[in-house]
Amino acid sequence: MISRLFERLLELPAPATRKLVVQRDLRVPMPDGAELLADRWAPRAGGGGLPTALVRSPYGRKGAFGALFARPLAERGYQVLIQSTRGGFGSGGVFDPLCQEREDGLATLDWVVRQPWFGDAMVLVGASYLGYVQWAVADRLPPQVKAMIPHVTESGLTLEFLREDGFSLETPFGWGVQVAVQERRFALLRQRGQAKKLARALTTLPLARADVAAIGHRSDYIQDILAHPENDPRWAAADHRSRVADVTVPVSSIGGWYDIFLPGQLRDFRTLQDAGRHPRLTVGPWTHAGRPDLLAGAGLTLREALEFGLAHARGEEPPERAPVRLFVMGEEAWRDFGSWPPGGYAPQRFHLQPGGGLEVGAPGGSEPDTYRYDPADPTPAAGGVRMAPDAGRVDNAALEARADVLTYTTAVLDEDVEVIGDVRAEIWFRSSLPFADVFVRLCDVDPGGRSVNVCDGLTSLTGADEPAAVTVRMWPTAHRFRRGHRIRVQVSSGAFPRYARNPGTGEPHATAVTLRAADQEVHHDPAHASAVVLPVRS
Repeated sequence: MISRLFERLLELPAPATRKLVVQRDLRVPMPDGAELLADRWAPRAGGGGLPTALVRSPYGRKGAFGALFARPLAERGYQVLIQSTRGGFGSGGVFDPLCQEREDGLATLDWVVRQPWFGDAMVLVGASYLGYVQWAVADRLPPQVKAMIPHVTESGLTLEFLREDGFSLETPFGWGVQVAVQERRFALLRQRGQAKKLARALTTLPLARADVAAIGHRSDYIQDILAHPENDPRWAAADHRSRVADVTVPVSSIGGWYDIFLPGQLRDFRTLQDAGRHPRLTVGPWTHAGRPDLLAGAGLTLREALEFGLAHARGEEPPERAPVRLFVMGEEAWRDFGSWPPGGYAPQRFHLQPGGGLEVGAPGGSEPDTYRYDPADPTPAAGGVRMAPDAGRVDNAALEARADVLTYTTAVLDEDVEVIGDVRAEIWFRSSLPFADVFVRLCDVDPGGRSVNVCDGLTSLTGADEPAAVTVRMWPTAHRFRRGHRIRVQVSSGAFPRYARNPGTGEPHATAVTLRAADQEVHHDPAHASAVVLPVRS
């Protein structure tokens, strides 16, 4: 019954067999003496020698996880090995998130190719952390590995969230809580209560105490994300970005426009592209963990494992398609391109205007717009790039009604405006305090006035009490603003709890206890021409 249900939900081809055998708790030795546990799924008859799909996970091996990832592949031409990473679900050692996956991954690959049931081909498959572990070893793969299929992931994983100029609190903190409690009794049944506890914990001051508020004890990982920014030596073992150019196996990467890892995923793809490899990329209108998106993304990953992965494992060419396949939002259609970013799109400046306008032309003389940002009542996150139930595209009416959010909107478009590529804003900004954040969001306003978010980003400033042009790197996108719609830009100073509140004092996030409100200015005059820069089809 489960097999048939997933076949229908994930839009999979008919299986070669539904009769499987599972070998539980295989012991995989590591060089330091720890043993990691793995389960092998294979057809009951003829499983030995089939291509092996390797999945390494910190989230367990049984239940729905095995049914969703292992069963569909084992029924359709693979044998599947799911391994629990170090320190979880029976595997030995202590889990140090992100930092042990290279050594453990290389040892696992060496063990797999020496097993009597192994044939001559392996494919690496998995999403999020399960995709990150692929990048951790990707430059030193044995010749038996024929392809990689990383989904909603990147080679630097959580490092984007730890930027000193934009600390993204909710995702790394929430993930730290998730892995800390996932093996507790009745963890699945307690998810709703745990989510409420997490939401309360994110408002804790100082944040260094928030882990105890969320999980009942101190978490070394959460303490580290609060104390050590992206380029700190603490994360050296977690950073595999420099290895990507040396990857030579075929890679098919799958991402989402509202996924938390999208910028890094596109960076990895472009690195391979610039190195002369021939990767392929698929990006849909998905978030990281929304329920419909999980099914859509899982289905695509499994289908790619069958079409792209199995073909390479068998020494064949996969079905031909363009290197880049993008879902263009607004048009609501899939389109093929030759590269990322695609050619034919040129940067165009849309300038903020007095009176809340947005035009290609430069602004005239004007006084700055002002608003007050109070971290005790922070501007909330609404939809967008989050691991939250309301992630993705949402109605921005309530957000735009707040006094701490400015909006700038074009006239009604008399023709379509198609935007595909990297998006940024350049905002002339001044605060009454030296420390402030600038958050910019791009929205599509339909003829009925409904404003829906397309992409956004945040930059943290020091010296913000002097006017300066602030560059805000926003999420990449593919979106068509339809004729009859309007383009809107929001400017504010936060999106909590996606980004940590800026206390306005310059204190470190971990120890800050004082919150200071600030009066902010956004300038738009000939000498201070604030703008959003969109890659528009030329």
